[in-house]
Amino acid sequence: MQHSYACGTNDHDVSRRRMLGALAGTAASSMGFGSLLQPAVAAQIQRKQKQVIVIWLDGGMSQLESWDPKPETEFGGPFRAIPTAVPGVHLSELMSHTAKVMDRICVVRNMSTVDENHSTGVPRVLRGDPKNRGVTYPYLGAAVAKLLESERNALPPYIWVKPGRGGYIWQHAGFLGPKYGALALGDGKPPIHIHRPDSITDKIDADRNALRLKANERFRQRRLETEIGAYEYSFQTALQLMKRKDLFDDTKVPAKDVERYGRHPLGRHLLQTRRLIEAGVQFVQCHSYHWDTHGDNFNMHRELVPQIDQPYAALIEDLSERGMLDNVLVVLMSEFGRTPKINQRLGRDHWPEAWSLALAGSGIKRGHVEGKTTPNGAWVDSPEQYDAGHLFHTIFRCIGVDPSRTEYLNNGQPLPIAHDDMSVIKAVMA
Repeated sequence: MQHSYACGTNDHDVSRRRMLGALAGTAASSMGFGSLLQPAVAAQIQRKQKQVIVIWLDGGMSQLESWDPKPETEFGGPFRAIPTAVPGVHLSELMSHTAKVMDRICVVRNMSTVDENHSTGVPRVLRGDPKNRGVTYPYLGAAVAKLLESERNALPPYIWVKPGRGGYIWQHAGFLGPKYGALALGDGKPPIHIHRPDSITDKIDADRNALRLKANERFRQRRLETEIGAYEYSFQTALQLMKRKDLFDDTKVPAKDVERYGRHPLGRHLLQTRRLIEAGVQFVQCHSYHWDTHGDNFNMHRELVPQIDQPYAALIEDLSERGMLDNVLVVLMSEFGRTPKINQRLGRDHWPEAWSLALAGSGIKRGHVEGKTTPNGAWVDSPEQYDAGHLFHTIFRCIGVDPSRTEYLNNGQPLPIAHDDMSVIKAVMA
């Protein structure tokens, strides 16, 4: 990814209806309806339904202008703290919509992740900061796709909704292999050429595909398997989406939803994220850029925070009303927060030492705030502070995977799925 940052780096430029559907579909199989009443089968069905949404505010949103306001303090800034749906819990006034759904989310204010660089901080957080074992660990989306792998999933398991260009990002899969890479939807749009020209008949298409496979076999003899695999899975994911072109038909989206989520890019992309989750995608990561506010922090956040506040609250409301919040985990975070100290350009710089993120949904305690920071927001002021490894342990536990008993197997080498020395953040678990 190549995106300009203010710091000068170039590192970034189960609803009831759904359960009934699952029951009906399985009942029609040879298992018979009676088998569905067995606890083991019911647990398996529930696990298959687990899904994850990660909303990534790239560059670092200020916790002081969002989750952990410190008004009327030395570094607090101009914005007020407002009450929320949870008595005694306050958020920044810039998050008025989110304040109304605070009873359905959990805010973690004692994150401390050490790395203050975009180039290393982003992959460190998104890979869970595992110990170095000489391999490249997968990003969270690839890990979830592997751990919740389902042959019956008719859609790509890991989709990345982002501004800019799309494509198949096989590098996110690390040692898991290209099959678990991210299908990036640039500006939320489907891959190019998803619509087959009318002049191409089914027979012509089948013949061309057979020729493509034969050419691939010859090409494979002189190339690395990862290169071929990346291309093959890219092609397969495009084929999967060709069968679900309705997911990109904006005429099917109610006008009121467009207004509720907002017409700005992040609003549109989060609405697209909700549609993909409703369709059954296991993991969707939704990106927003330009949060690196080294200058003019307050005016920038006055513009930016409402763009996440409105659609985030709408997403939580929709998942809750549809009965999906019990099975969909929603994570809202950045790679770090912003400094309490305000610099000479009226900006806040990188601050991984004490920052906040939000969790909601599957397995997460609702209406809860975990941890606190010092009165000026500079440091964690709690017995515990949490790193990316703790977050990965927690996410995996929320989707029904026990990190202490589950391992990857890489060419016969067992590897832990989360940092060995860290554990689940028990205080946030329901």
